[in-house]
Amino acid sequence: MADLEHIHSENTNLAPLPPPPPPQNSDPATPDLNCTNEARADVEISPQPNGLSENKLSNRKIETLRSSESLSRRRSPRLVENGGGESNDVEAHSVNLDGFMEKSPPSKKHKVGKKMSFFVGNPIPEGEARRRWPWRYEENKGPQNNKQSSKHGVVDDDDDDDNDELVLNVKCHYSQAEILKTIFDLGDCAYVKGPKGGSNYVGRILEFFETVDGEDFFRVQWFFRAEDTVIKDDGRSHDKKRLFYSTLVNDNLLDCIVSKVKVVQIAPNVCRRSVNLKAKSIPPCDFYFDMKYSVDYSTFSKFFTDDSDLSSLPDPLMTSTISRDGTGTKSTVDGKPTREICISELALLDMYSGCGGMSTGLCLGSKACGVDLVTRWAIDIDKAACESVRLNHPETQVRNEAAEDFLDLLKEWDCLCKRYGNHEEKELRSRTNRQANENKESKSESKDSSEYEVEKLVDICFGDPNETGKRRLHFQVRWIGYGPSDDTWEPVENLSKCQEKIREFVLKGMKAKILPHPGDVAVICGGPPCQGISGYNRFRNVDSPLDDERNRQIVIFMDIIDFLRPKYVLMENVIDILRFANGCLGRYAISRLVRMHYQARLGIMAAGCYGLPQFRLRAFLWGAHPHEASTTNPYLDTLNINIAPVPPSNTRCGHPRSVVAYDEGQSRDLEKIVLLADAISDLPPVANDEKRDKMSYNKAPETEFQKYIRAAKCDMMGSPSSDRSMPKKPVLYDHLPYPLNEDDYMRGANFRDLPGIVIRPDNVVRRAEEQNLMPSGKQWVPDYAINFRDGRSSKYSQVGNAVAVSVGRALGYSLGMAVQKLSGDKHLMSLPPKFSHSTTVELQSLVENSEQ
Repeated sequence: MADLEHIHSENTNLAPLPPPPPPQNSDPATPDLNCTNEARADVEISPQPNGLSENKLSNRKIETLRSSESLSRRRSPRLVENGGGESNDVEAHSVNLDGFMEKSPPSKKHKVGKKMSFFVGNPIPEGEARRRWPWRYEENKGPQNNKQSSKHGVVDDDDDDDNDELVLNVKCHYSQAEILKTIFDLGDCAYVKGPKGGSNYVGRILEFFETVDGEDFFRVQWFFRAEDTVIKDDGRSHDKKRLFYSTLVNDNLLDCIVSKVKVVQIAPNVCRRSVNLKAKSIPPCDFYFDMKYSVDYSTFSKFFTDDSDLSSLPDPLMTSTISRDGTGTKSTVDGKPTREICISELALLDMYSGCGGMSTGLCLGSKACGVDLVTRWAIDIDKAACESVRLNHPETQVRNEAAEDFLDLLKEWDCLCKRYGNHEEKELRSRTNRQANENKESKSESKDSSEYEVEKLVDICFGDPNETGKRRLHFQVRWIGYGPSDDTWEPVENLSKCQEKIREFVLKGMKAKILPHPGDVAVICGGPPCQGISGYNRFRNVDSPLDDERNRQIVIFMDIIDFLRPKYVLMENVIDILRFANGCLGRYAISRLVRMHYQARLGIMAAGCYGLPQFRLRAFLWGAHPHEASTTNPYLDTLNINIAPVPPSNTRCGHPRSVVAYDEGQSRDLEKIVLLADAISDLPPVANDEKRDKMSYNKAPETEFQKYIRAAKCDMMGSPSSDRSMPKKPVLYDHLPYPLNEDDYMRGANFRDLPGIVIRPDNVVRRAEEQNLMPSGKQWVPDYAINFRDGRSSKYSQVGNAVAVSVGRALGYSLGMAVQKLSGDKHLMSLPPKFSHSTTVELQSLVENSEQ
């Protein structure tokens, strides 16, 4: 990936936190290759099955002790300290951060005893050993990292940077070992000595082998506890028996093994908070796993085998990877592309929707690869933003309310539907007519009554619309004899005599799907605001960001996911979420998804890489149901953009592998990036007195971006040619300046740069108490510039808060590929050439041509 290693931070970044072996400066330590060299030299060597004499074995151990420093230097420098663990009662050398041996205190004299760790049985025949582990017996036996040799098979690149160097001076392999009077077989899981004072590690034994120097080794494939991953401290809230499979492997001395442990694989499943996973049928075990964890990419993904017998799991070294295809097709055996999965329309919920930029992009991108994703619901607390969504997406149920109110409403709505939704419409009409007759009789008998009659219920909400200080369920009531302007919000307890009206509203609402039920939503997207981490905020809670109410929306967002259980989740946020307070909020978001048994993948994307004249780094977190294919971060390798200068050099936006970009140093056919002139050079000139809200372009587009931005809706939605009418001439909206008078010419700057205003830490603008006036006697900042809603512009805020449609479109394409199970299991996916400036019709045409 593009190299960000030079970008530093005063805070610890959101880098992956592996268990053995960890990167430098990580918290956990790894089992040490030399954890018991000194101690082993002091124990009595008993005769071994291989026929070596006691004297020879003793001499061999002395040679091992003498070569301990060179063995330490042979280790990967990522290994930090010696194993100790819960059961480590043997003194050992420690290793500093550079991987070199540190001085240990004089060892105590141990009582001479029997050797506790040794191989049993005859060695595996040489021919079979060479076939199973060919890389161990290569002619050139110099130290070599396993990822560097193509002869070793295809290596999963998830964790290859943390794999240890192979021990290649191998004499023979064994199939069994005896440790502390217990027989271990290949494929068994074991506790391996962990850091002093810490927990032992858990791994699966892949190999037993003896070197030509007489050292006994085993190769281990590691499992991760939640707290050993990127989740860190939040992992303590996870099930203690849950582990995560990894392809991280390395070689260790045999006596690092502590004891056997039973690890089983279970089928992945999304669990709600109310569901106790332990109540399900989990076989008796010490630990279980249902997901795979990638160290480098901080990714949790489903494991592709359903075989619960761990001894049959493949050696990660021999695991093949799945190829990528950026055209949106997959190949059959004969090499021809095909599409096999027919996907019906998928419903999307846009939380914190703003003006709908991200959801619009997701729908367009999904459509580009043949998936119909439709925004059914949009929620935002900003009234102006909701009006924008309604204008552009009349088919969407738009709700102007707080996210926490929406969550409580969903729960109440679910209860109402269960209560009233199980009756036939015929019964409902009968009861409604009977109640209507009773109402007429009651009205004739009590004409002087001061009670109002309910005509119908119009809407529903949860909150405090009447500002009484009490949040609860309300219905919007239309009264008989009154119009919509006289509607009122009534708490549900005031409508106890209107059960049939409530039943009627609920049944109609269920049919219209005014609100989603658990399982109704295929995709939830949203960017929960976290003002508490904003750089404008000088009073940020660094110690406990989640205790800051301004950051609580990320909790609400995850609670909504927990309740509705969608197939896919996409969360967007500023990159400060990954670096502020040790990345606490970012880690929390990943932790919540994983705790709900969702797959999770993080990516940092620069808008300029997707055909836009802006940079803007943003963090995106994908979540995927374990029964679905995981999404892949999309990138374009045809746009040249330098991400090094942003953010500033004193910050760090996360682990470099999380940045979505092309590989550094690879040859690329790069195109020119889109600049501001490429976007606006075709705009017609306007005079100071321009009044038109819309106008036509007066010349043809000059760039690919301009051609793309003028595309018709039918082209972007991929409408069949038979359904398309003659293309309309593109119309340009809102291309007019504010009328400039002599005073405005004098101002000639952004209003924030003029005297007479105060910008608060939360970026809200207010007038200063003392005003400096212009020569004309007017204020430097005119009313039209500062008379904003709550000190902000409705247009500026919506544009500034929105995810650019082009970025959302790239993400939507990745989503569509995953829905059709065409994305594979890679971390990055190359988008089709010219993707950013091609319409859906053009992209579909490319796919059709490739299928022929």
